Amino acid sequence: MLFSGLDVPTLISRLLILFVSLSVHEFAHAWAADRFGDPTPRMAGRLTLNPLAHLDPLGSLMLLVGRFGWAKPVPVNPYALQRHSRAALMWVSLAGPLSNFLLAVLTAIPFRLHLVSLNDAFAAASGILPSLSGLLLEFIVINLSLMLFNLIPLAPLDGEKIAEYFFPPAWRRVLEQIRPYGPLILLLLVISGSFLGFNVFGLILGAPMQLLLRLLILG
Repeated sequence: MLFSGLDVPTLISRLLILFVSLSVHEFAHAWAADRFGDPTPRMAGRLTLNPLAHLDPLGSLMLLVGRFGWAKPVPVNPYALQRHSRAALMWVSLAGPLSNFLLAVLTAIPFRLHLVSLNDAFAAASGILPSLSGLLLEFIVINLSLMLFNLIPLAPLDGEKIAEYFFPPAWRRVLEQIRPYGPLILLLLVISGSFLGFNVFGLILGAPMQLLLRLLILG
């Protein structure tokens, strides 16, 4: 079964985290675009923290079972943004992953101040509710996962637009050529981990994830 590896406290934790983290991520995109003079997100009803405006069924399911996922993309008008600044689209794209990083940093504060124990976070939950330390640790891990996953330079992830801004012209042309195939490539990478036992995302994101967790929680 799809959820056979997840206990009830973990499912409850991820549902709570899903509502908060994906909503803040997409709101950050909408807010940044609005600040750069693009009214498109506001007109589409995306300048809100209401999860119902942002959540995507498949992306939410992936977050529940795999600790990474996605929400409905915030519509933006690149031409309106470019009239303000060439870097505007890059900043709008970066706003989402940056918001997840800030959420992770804030949530790590209780661990750094020893208000909650990391050992308690790994203890088995009693009942159906997660422990506070377990919930906070899961919140940090998922937000770091969302940040790192979205920084991968493949369309339709945020990292593609960020990379496009910094890459030299020859590399930008490569991004343009593979852009139509980005979703298919991502799907194949997901399948490789789920069905073939070769977790590409784990290989790519595992080391930076461990480094960030140590920095945020242990110092």
